[in-house]
This record gives sequence, C-alpha cells and structure tokens, in this order.
Amino acid sequence: MTTKLMPALVLMSTFALSSCAVAVVGAGGAVGMGAAEERGFESSVDDAKIKGAISSAYVDNSFGLYHDIQVDVIEGRVMLTGSVDKPESHESAVKIAWQASGVRAVIDEIQVTSEGGFKSGVNDAWIANKLRTQLMLNGDVKNVNYTVEVENGVVYLFGIAQDQAELDRVIAAARDISDVKKVINHVILKDDPRRNSQ
Repeated sequence: MTTKLMPALVLMSTFALSSCAVAVVGAGGAVGMGAAEERGFESSVDDAKIKGAISSAYVDNSFGLYHDIQVDVIEGRVMLTGSVDKPESHESAVKIAWQASGVRAVIDEIQVTSEGGFKSGVNDAWIANKLRTQLMLNGDVKNVNYTVEVENGVVYLFGIAQDQAELDRVIAAARDISDVKKVINHVILKDDPRRNSQ
C-alpha cells in the first residue's frame, strides 16, 4: 500500500466510525441515552420533538437550511450552528426555530460566509471526532451531557456540566486540539437556575 493512499483511508475510516456511532444511537439508543443524561428521559423526548419540528420546517422552507444548519436542543434551548452564504437564509433559519412549540431560547451561532468547502468540512469533522472521543474516554467528564459542533475551525460546546471543574476540562480539551480557531461555550452548570425557569 502506498503512503499516498493512507490519508484517504484514514479519512474514510473516520467517516465510517462516526456514521456507525450515529446509527447505533439512532436505532433505539436514544431512549437509553435520554435516561442517562442530566436532563432526563422526558426532557430528551421533548427536545427530540422540537428538533424534529425545526428540521422538518427547514426541509419545507429550503433544503439548503436543512443541509447547512445543525440543530441541537437541550431542555428547550436550541443551538443553531453551520454556515449559509446569504443573510436572508440566516434570518429565516432563526425565525423558523423560534416558531417551534416548546422552544425557550435560540442560540444563534450560524455563520454567514462563503468560506468553507470540502477541505474545511473534513477538518471540522476531524476536530469534532477527536474531541468527542477525548470526552468519551475521560473518566472525569460525563460526556453524554455534551454536544460538540465544529464549523470552519470554531468549536461550539453545548450541554449541561456537572460542575465548573468538569466544564473547564472540556473547554481545555477543545482548545488543545490543533486547527481549532476558537471555542465558544454554551454549556450551563447543572445547578444553573435557568434550567428550571419556564
């Protein structure tokens, strides 16, 4: 096997592994995951409904919105990440998210830019997979409570931390990965009063 083929094989393996993980969780693991998460089973079901409603509305409005924007929901807080090339698409995406029943807050992290492309997407996937793996293997982090999204080298953290020390470990791990331009934190602590406010 030539050394020129190695990067391509590593890349294909990374995508295969990440696809496999998504498929395992999606096939019924979501129920078990919801029970293990800090937010609890009922909240995880409600969040799944919100995410489904927003994603469906994106498909109805524009397949580009569905394809280019990631929707994550934790306890009714919606985080939108990704990138679009038109300000109108950005405005539409945020407006649609607010219209879903049960939404308590919308965190708008959509980038309006023409940057990106295949190379950037591959790099973002590499960063995200590396960080998710590190969190999963770290016994001092309850990784099931964290969501990681990466867009154009910017890492977005979302979730519920057990305490400040755990959150500091997660942020430090993200900052320590090569090619990370910036880390933006939207994680709240488990005793944060915003979790109980309706």
